[in-house]
This record gives sequence, C-alpha cells and structure tokens, in this order.
Amino acid sequence: MTLIQILILAIVQGLTEFLPISSSGHLVVTSRVMGWPDQGLTIDIAVHVGTLAAVAIYFWRDLMRIVRGSLRLLTFRGGPETRLAAMLLVATVPIVSAGYFGRETVIPLFRNVEIIAWATIGFAILLWAADRIGMTVQRIEHIGYFGALAIGLAQVLALIPGASRSGITMTAGRFLGMERIEAARFSLLLSIPTIAGAGLLAGYGLWQGGDIRLGYDAALAAGLAFVTGIASIAVMMRWLETSGFMPFVLYRLALGGALLYWVYI
Repeated sequence: MTLIQILILAIVQGLTEFLPISSSGHLVVTSRVMGWPDQGLTIDIAVHVGTLAAVAIYFWRDLMRIVRGSLRLLTFRGGPETRLAAMLLVATVPIVSAGYFGRETVIPLFRNVEIIAWATIGFAILLWAADRIGMTVQRIEHIGYFGALAIGLAQVLALIPGASRSGITMTAGRFLGMERIEAARFSLLLSIPTIAGAGLLAGYGLWQGGDIRLGYDAALAAGLAFVTGIASIAVMMRWLETSGFMPFVLYRLALGGALLYWVYI
C-alpha cells in the first residue's frame, strides 16, 4: 500500500467509526472510488484498533469502572461496576461468535458496493424510526441484561458493510428507550471489547503470516485513525447532548442514493 492510501483510509476510518454512518462501508467505497485494490480485512481491523485507543482514552473513567467491575465479576461480587461489565460481556458474545465463524466465508461476500448502498439506506431508515419513536428515559443501568443482549444481537448486523456498528447499536438502544447520549455511550463502550477481539485476531494472523511490511502499514494506519477518532467522538457526543440523529440519517440517504446511481446508471 502507498502512503497516500494509508493516510486517506486511516482518516476515513477515524472520522466515521463512531458516527452512525458505517466506517467499513466508507473504507470499501473509498478504495473503489480511488481505483485501489481492496485493502482487505487486516488493514480494516488495524484502523479499527487505532480508533479503539481513541475511545479507550476518551472514556477512560468508564473504562476503569469496567476493569474494576470485571475483577469483581471474577470474584462473584456485585455492584454497579460489576453490572456494567457483565452487560458489556453479554452484548459482546454474539458479535464475537458471528465474526469468528463467518470471517472467511460469509463476511467477504458482503464487501460489495451494491450491498453497501442498500444497507446504508435501509439502516438509515431504521435509525430515523428509532430516534422518532423511541422514548428518552432509559440510562445504561436501566436496560438490564436482556436489553444488553438485544443490542449485542443487533450488533451482528454490523458485519454487513454499510449497516454501521455504531449506528445499529445506537438504533437498538433508542428502540429500547435509551437517551440519545446514553445509547451512544453504551455503543462506544461496547466497541472496546468488540474491536479489541477483532484486533487480536488480526494481529495473530499477521504474526503467523510473517508479513512485516503489512505490519508496519497497519501500525501507521492505526496511529492516524487514533488522532481523527478522538476528534470524531468529541464532536458527536457534544452534538447528541442537544440534538438528534437526523443529520446522520440524511447523510446516509444521500450517500446510499449516490452509490445506487453509481452502480445502476
């Protein structure tokens, strides 16, 4: 990969990972528009690892609560921190299972611009409906384990590029009646174990393959994605304190329409 390709893909990833507009879809489409060969899942995951560092730093207080809760969970002690850690564990299991068993068979079939276009539009409509219909009374601690599992099951749909991991989990949270800022917060906290698992799997593959150059490229991409990811999180969380998801819905509808025009016309 060239330096300019790594630079652009990392910036695209950092800007789109935490917004409900699908980072994976943008990565695939960017490569197609620029005429680049598909960067593959390894680079995709590398830039996701960069954004993982961004969300971990932005939510470092919550991350410390999760760590303490995980330790308490291991010793069978209860409390709010234990409950938060357990809820994230419950929500993570579906995507880990689906990602592991489908990484070499099902997932590659979805890396298609036509599928990305329809997913971008379809899940935008779902986000609009959830934000329109959903109540705004629930916080993370109110949704319980069944709510966490529902969000985790919805996250499996994010394996389809264009669906958006953050978008579908925020959509599920809004359908459950979560406040916008709380739905976004749980979605971002859920990205920590999700992306960490994917990154470890990709890192193991790099180590086995012995592709040192790809490893350097992946590290550079992760660093660039980290910088833009921090800014993206800050802007979105500030926006959702007072406003809704409509700008993201409109953007997705416009993008999906443009992609369909490109595919069919």
